[in-house]
Amino acid sequence: MRLSHIPSRTSAVFDDPNLVSHGGLVPVMALAERAGLPDLLAEHVRPGGECGVNAHLKVGCLVAGMAAGADSIDDMALLRHGAMDVLFGGVRAPSTLGSHLRCYTWGNVLQVEKAGRELLARLAREAPLLPGADVLAFVDIDSTQKRVYGHKKEGARFGHTKIQGKSVLVRGLNALIAAVSTPLAAPVIAATRLRGGNAPSARGAASLAAQAIGTARDCGATGTIVVRMDSAYYAAAVIAAVRRGGARFSVTAPVSAVIRAAIAAIPQQAWQPIEYPQAIWDDQLGCWVSDAEVAQTQYTAFTSKKDKALHVTARLIVRRVRDKATAAPGQGELFPAWRYHAVFTDSPCELIQAEEQHRGHAVIEQVIADLSDGPLAHLPSGKFTANAAWLAIAAIAQNLVRAAGSLAGRCHARARAATIRRDLVAVAARTARHGRGRLTIHLPEGWHREHAWLNLWEAACGPPAATA
Repeated sequence: MRLSHIPSRTSAVFDDPNLVSHGGLVPVMALAERAGLPDLLAEHVRPGGECGVNAHLKVGCLVAGMAAGADSIDDMALLRHGAMDVLFGGVRAPSTLGSHLRCYTWGNVLQVEKAGRELLARLAREAPLLPGADVLAFVDIDSTQKRVYGHKKEGARFGHTKIQGKSVLVRGLNALIAAVSTPLAAPVIAATRLRGGNAPSARGAASLAAQAIGTARDCGATGTIVVRMDSAYYAAAVIAAVRRGGARFSVTAPVSAVIRAAIAAIPQQAWQPIEYPQAIWDDQLGCWVSDAEVAQTQYTAFTSKKDKALHVTARLIVRRVRDKATAAPGQGELFPAWRYHAVFTDSPCELIQAEEQHRGHAVIEQVIADLSDGPLAHLPSGKFTANAAWLAIAAIAQNLVRAAGSLAGRCHARARAATIRRDLVAVAARTARHGRGRLTIHLPEGWHREHAWLNLWEAACGPPAATA
């Protein structure tokens, strides 16, 4: 590919008031209005002070900017480019939006989170966000340490995070996230909470799990709900909160001395080979020939607690994988060496299915990656509550983008949020006004995503005027 004209004979003039760079925001924000986002914000979010007025308009601007890919306050200026004021009303300047966030208290943050949870339930009714939730749904809980800079960031502390598989100390803030998904659907965010950078992983996880389970129920998850967590959330309070919510749990168990003793007591004939990387299916034997095997045993956890109500008896599912450490030259394997991974669960599924479902907990990393690649690339304010509100608004924008992708078609239903923004939101368009208040949005001719965009438009705005 090369230029069709000599650069010296090509010029650029910024003089067209009818162009917009994010024409896909029209159906996305129409979907938000259809689901009642402005009404929910007006009902729940009421910050004080001079900068707290018109919260439903200002938070709506933040949601729209994040849906378009903004990851800082300054990026919200994209809402004022070209003919955006023709397509949208009530657009505020970035400085106004930043001042609005800084006036938030922790109570206001909880109000935004509540509005976001109710919006997700409404979006689930407007779009096929969670197909199959009436049978089986998963709630995945995990945290991420977001690095921050500067000496005036409230709550910034050193905390552990993994970079390329190694645990390192990073100065930042810690975001706790719960996502809801099904075997047929991409995850959406059910609950969030921002914490200080040195917060233990399990802090606040019990109440967050209860919120996420309630949100999943509101979204139509009337069947079995399995809450999946890693070993950082192996705590009696978290498991008790999950069970009180009527859900099942599946949590990675730390391999302690007691767990090792339970694993050692598993009979050798109980181990079953499973489908795993590099496994081969044997038609004659009717099983997998694999370097990974699973087995299960009954186990009672948290017996050190004086309150016997916190003692939990359930299945301990163990996966063992052959340790492929390089042997010394000329020396064979004297006996197989195994690495063990234990999962404590009361899942109703049979052994192999329950173990495979727990490995699906990795889907929460997709959510964290989508947020880090979008609105959570930065925590823009020096004030802790402003950053907490930014996280809650980022969850609203993420769910809105997910709903737009599910309405656009199967190709975008499980795509990354960045792909949805690129294909459906960041579309160059030109506005043209007609008599009687009519407006036409002209999109690129021969655009390869036109069918998906039209599906989204018809679902959010109704049939286009030209074909109505």
